[in-house]
Amino acid sequence: GAKKKAAKCPGLGLFYTILSAFLFSVASLFLKKIEDIHSVEVSAFRCVFQMAFVLPGLIYYKTGFLGPKGKRIFLFFRGFLGSTAMILLYYAYQVMPLADATVITFTSPVFTSFLAWIFLKEKYSLWDLLFTLFAVAGVILIARPPFLFGSHVTGIEGSYSDHLKGIIAAIASTFSAASTIVILRKVGKSVHYFLSIWYYAVIGLIGCVIALFVLNEWRLPHCGKDRFFLILIGLLGLGGQIFLTKALQIEKAGPVAIMRTMDVVFAFILQVLFLNHIPTWWTVGGALCVVASSSGTAIRKWRHSVKKAKQRAI
Repeated sequence: GAKKKAAKCPGLGLFYTILSAFLFSVASLFLKKIEDIHSVEVSAFRCVFQMAFVLPGLIYYKTGFLGPKGKRIFLFFRGFLGSTAMILLYYAYQVMPLADATVITFTSPVFTSFLAWIFLKEKYSLWDLLFTLFAVAGVILIARPPFLFGSHVTGIEGSYSDHLKGIIAAIASTFSAASTIVILRKVGKSVHYFLSIWYYAVIGLIGCVIALFVLNEWRLPHCGKDRFFLILIGLLGLGGQIFLTKALQIEKAGPVAIMRTMDVVFAFILQVLFLNHIPTWWTVGGALCVVASSSGTAIRKWRHSVKKAKQRAI
């Protein structure tokens, strides 16, 4: 069925990818518009939406709620690291420019290659090292540390200390997200996709509730736009995940990974149009370095997978 669908609509998978990128970017914009709600509380609401979506799927496919015994520890760490990545990313979105935080998240393929080399014994070539250096250069251009760029740093939101906290949170989020990908590769197809999301949502919600009580940041959102934005963030995030999953079902991973860089384009556009924040040339340069790095990594992995598929066919 997927092959027939792809034959009728050759670009459908890429269209789904662009639509997914747009939905994720708009959700990030609404997150910037929320004024008095902590990023951890927003993450908790997102987890509730995830659970509401996944629960019928678990019942329908009869997967259970715990998963295979030998895989539960991997599922736990997938849920813990995935939800941690979400919380840190939401914090980064709130304290730094939207485009800057989005660009840093696209260093994830570089972290994934490095971690896969360590834990899964996958090949790590000189090309991977070059892409890693490109990504690091891009992050430096966005962070603009004073000892390299001077004490007067322009194009940031608020103080430089908050900007630096956002940079650290975004990098930690990307590292956590890359770790979840490595764990999912380790688990393979032995665990249903819905079960993986279930662990992500349940562990994330538990962690968010504990963190909110510790930080004493729990509060009901004000009537009006904040509640509306919370609902939209949940729906748009869920829609983005659905379309990204559908894209990967009918399109190869390489083109999807490259097309996902549209996230960066949408982030720049939305930041200028709705947040009245024009990115600096440093941010643009950093974005080009990171996009080149992530695209290069995706193309290399894609070509390697195609080559292995041809060898198997022979």
